[in-house]
Amino acid sequence: MLELRGVTKAVAGADHIRDVSLTFAHGSLNVLLGPTLSGKTSLMRLMAGLDRPTSGSIWFDGRDVTGVPVQKRSVAMVYQQFINYPAMTVYENIASPLRVAGASDDKIRAEVGRAAELLKLSPYLDRTPLNLSGGQQQRTALARAIVKNASLVLLDEPLANLDYKLREELRAELPKIFAETGAIFVYATTEPHEALLLGGNTATLSEGRVTQFGPTIDVFRRPVDLVTARTFADPPLNTIVLAKRGGDLILDGGVRLPVPPGLEGIADSTYTVGFQPHHLSLESRGSHSVPVKAKVTITEITGSESFVHLDFADARWVMLAHGIREFDTDDTVEVFLDPRHIMVFDAAGRAVTPAGSAA
Repeated sequence: MLELRGVTKAVAGADHIRDVSLTFAHGSLNVLLGPTLSGKTSLMRLMAGLDRPTSGSIWFDGRDVTGVPVQKRSVAMVYQQFINYPAMTVYENIASPLRVAGASDDKIRAEVGRAAELLKLSPYLDRTPLNLSGGQQQRTALARAIVKNASLVLLDEPLANLDYKLREELRAELPKIFAETGAIFVYATTEPHEALLLGGNTATLSEGRVTQFGPTIDVFRRPVDLVTARTFADPPLNTIVLAKRGGDLILDGGVRLPVPPGLEGIADSTYTVGFQPHHLSLESRGSHSVPVKAKVTITEITGSESFVHLDFADARWVMLAHGIREFDTDDTVEVFLDPRHIMVFDAAGRAVTPAGSAA
């Protein structure tokens, strides 16, 4: 078990990591999700022993390892900026941790072969990294981490340079591989959909602070605050400030959203409502859908989907619509919102109550 207890890391008087407490179990997959500069890499460096916290402590299996350097820990690391030994073949790059550990030649051949087959590197084992594509070099670094059989595996956006097909395959396979070894698997990403595909647990980060940690789908469906909800939304979370009066949430233009189930008892006041882009639609999805008229600002067509950017009152929204949808700028369109999928936050940005149906 890896435990971070009240860990803070300050650099030149500025906190890069602020009072983080996390516990990761053996055999678990844990995602660090946050935008660039949110603290993901800084946190991984602390976990690995590359950096020492300014305050707080780091424990592994009941032992305080706060001051233990990375060379004395069972850690494997892979970065987006892949690192390989340029003078060695792919085979020797992958085999290097096993040679350091004194493994037999038979074990090395077996482990390198298994990792190479998984990562589709078998035809390239005699090449040096400079004769590989960027994606092949990254796969070599991943294979080296696999054969190391470390207790803690840290992957910092490792799939960003790979093509789509291989990236999707590895997202499915990597958690299985490391779970079989009993390793603690920590994966950093800026992409919410990648966290959802990987599953496991997710810690959302903002400005060096962990805002929430738990099963990935729970954090997505039930964010504890507006910061977490925004971190777990791509395209950006749609929000609007409105007033609750009795059984309704009142939008501009007299539009009324029924208060969602479970929220009927909240006080009449001003709240921020948030909802995901796929919870806006061009067609009614049943009796719960409420029509809202909004103005189109731009439409992005990706092929199978269209992202329609909308202005409503003082809010800017994005709607994810299936298929090709063509609108002119300043077109007024009727869109539908189901209040059962909204999340409600108070003036301090705290979730008033979880939105369990927000998936």
